[in-house]
Amino acid sequence: MKVLFVSPEMEPLAKVGGLADVVGALPKELENLGCDVRVIIPLYDQVKENLKNLKLKAKNLRKEITVCLDWLPFKGNVMEANLNGLTVYLLRNDNFFNREYIYSTPQGDYQDNDMRFGFLSLGALEIAKALDFKPDIIHCHDWQTALVPISLKWRRHVKEDPFFLDSKIVFTIHNISYQGLFPRETLEKFGLPWYVFTPQGIEFYGKISLLKGGVVYGDAVTTVSPNYAEEIKTPEYGNGLDGILRWISQESNKLVGILNGIDYDAWDPKTDKALYVNYGIGDINGKLKNKSELQNELGLYADEGKPLLGMVSRLTEQKGIDLVVEALPQIFDLGFQVVILGTGEEKYVRMLENAKSRYKGNLSVVIGFHDEIARRVYAGCDMFLMPSRFEPCGLGQMIAMRYGSIPVVRGTGGLLDSVRDYSVDRKHGNGFVFHLFSKVSFLDALTRALLVYENREGWIGLIIRAMKEDFSWKRSSEKYLELYKKLVNRES
Repeated sequence: MKVLFVSPEMEPLAKVGGLADVVGALPKELENLGCDVRVIIPLYDQVKENLKNLKLKAKNLRKEITVCLDWLPFKGNVMEANLNGLTVYLLRNDNFFNREYIYSTPQGDYQDNDMRFGFLSLGALEIAKALDFKPDIIHCHDWQTALVPISLKWRRHVKEDPFFLDSKIVFTIHNISYQGLFPRETLEKFGLPWYVFTPQGIEFYGKISLLKGGVVYGDAVTTVSPNYAEEIKTPEYGNGLDGILRWISQESNKLVGILNGIDYDAWDPKTDKALYVNYGIGDINGKLKNKSELQNELGLYADEGKPLLGMVSRLTEQKGIDLVVEALPQIFDLGFQVVILGTGEEKYVRMLENAKSRYKGNLSVVIGFHDEIARRVYAGCDMFLMPSRFEPCGLGQMIAMRYGSIPVVRGTGGLLDSVRDYSVDRKHGNGFVFHLFSKVSFLDALTRALLVYENREGWIGLIIRAMKEDFSWKRSSEKYLELYKKLVNRES
């Protein structure tokens, strides 16, 4: 089976969030299952830099593609990189992609994101044709690629192209809060008819929603956890699209939640070169060594007995960073230390920097994203915080358990699909869950975790149970392949 992935991100070449991790891992697992998978992403500045760091060279395929947007032709070149046997095509257009950031600057989104990612979507189709790669499945990711299913349904010439006549579209929602909203006039830029601007099409409160178009015109819609697939059908979590999601769900298997996984080769405390000391299930003392070294490196009081809370996160409202800051006085009263690593909104950065100056020795804040420090936090902390307002899947809790750090999470989205509350089920529990988004509920979960932590034997048992969990991509990739086969075998 031939599968074409179209994505704005891919680990280890270009990353903003968990989408990159999915596209970096899932295609490899599908190839292990016998699929012929190719991935298309833009050739950003970040990609060029990461190729150098990986000591990889992109091959110029001497293929030029042309896409008409806003009545003008835009050209792109096709490069090819090989990532451990996986073929990745890099779409080059320096005007669109030769920028410091992928989606937005600290001041806001790039104003031409509709053109940039419209070029990616339509360019991906042209690349497939230029290279004669006729996909059975085109797997699109988030609003940045939604013009693939929209165009194959409605754009003149594209919709009539026999090359894609038998191709089926899988559209994955990674985070429904990012919808790709643009003015109604954007329809004309992409050569789309005005009659798709309806509540049953891509209209969304007077604008167009590209994400909605991907949902409506994809052959199947997936999201990144079973619980999130149910949540987004409700007004609380659907961001205005709950009605259309309930509507498409009337058709069996049109909306499917498949839990993301993590790459167990990339995340392994036994081999991770970033750690101070490698360790495994049979060597928990190695984890304690990582804790003490982390305390020293980040300026925390050197005390192995103090429980250390870790957080590696984007600093946004979604991630509940305000809840953590609000609860810091009580967290320190309970005897915890805290380390937070992340980048994001300026107001949260200021909050954390101010708190850091007040709680020296017990709070460490590292602004920015540093992969080596992130890995040391996963390995060195005792508990890992994810107090999210919503969380489509979450990978942090899976990585934390892989490294023997116990997650303390809010019960939402994929966090509920992967973390079982030890307070409720001591036989199978692997973390601690709170449900109400409040300081009281959050502190209650930390207190419950602390009581177990103080029982050394019980805590070691919990660490070992967490490390034995299997969140690898193997099971999830098999579910995706099953979905692909159903689509390909289904009569149109």
